[in-house]
Amino acid sequence: MNRLFFRAYQKTDQKAPENVVREAWKYDRFCAPKTAAKLAKVYLNSCLTNQTFTRVAEIDGEPVGIIMGKEIQNHTCPVSLRIQWIQSVVSLYISQEGREISKIFACVQGVNRELLSSCNQAYKGEVTFFAIHEKCRGKGLGRKLFQTVVDYMKSRGISAFYLFTDTSCNYPFYEHLGLTRRCEKKQVVDVKGEQGEMTFFLYDYPREMGRSAFKRKAFCRIAIRHAALDKILKLRCCD
Repeated sequence: MNRLFFRAYQKTDQKAPENVVREAWKYDRFCAPKTAAKLAKVYLNSCLTNQTFTRVAEIDGEPVGIIMGKEIQNHTCPVSLRIQWIQSVVSLYISQEGREISKIFACVQGVNRELLSSCNQAYKGEVTFFAIHEKCRGKGLGRKLFQTVVDYMKSRGISAFYLFTDTSCNYPFYEHLGLTRRCEKKQVVDVKGEQGEMTFFLYDYPREMGRSAFKRKAFCRIAIRHAALDKILKLRCCD
């Protein structure tokens, strides 16, 4: 039937979004299945501590995508979510592989801080997490799910917000939506002794207006002003 439904994240959703995270970031490619599962749990719990809005996409009752956004000024993290995140981190750190893999988070967070600082923008909102199950990509679901966070930001009076992404993700998707790539940085990432270069990006919304569209809007504004001025002059001439 393929019935699509959007709703807020629920505690009972934990396992399905973890699987989406694990699949989207290909954790099983560079660590054991048990560590991959723990890594996905840590990442999801970290995102849950950093949001004021969540939407889960369900198809026929199955969660297949999730997005989280944050109104920066009014963000507070419930103690229960922070405890849940700490517990997942401790579980990951029990194994040597978990401790080694966790270094990736520190590296990525450092790069993200650099990107945000170099943009020199005072954003009021952020998309903190966004993932769609592989089987549902390319069907318009991502655009619809992303629109839910756009609508949320607008309802909070936020006209511009940002997100981080990198070359391990489907970053051209954001360009397809029309977001603007503001900053980028190349970084060598070490995964269990193997090094590889990645590029990290900061994109922001609203999309940047193209030159031709800008000219058309400017022309329309001028034409409207001239029409209004002509009307005023005609009224004065008739007095």
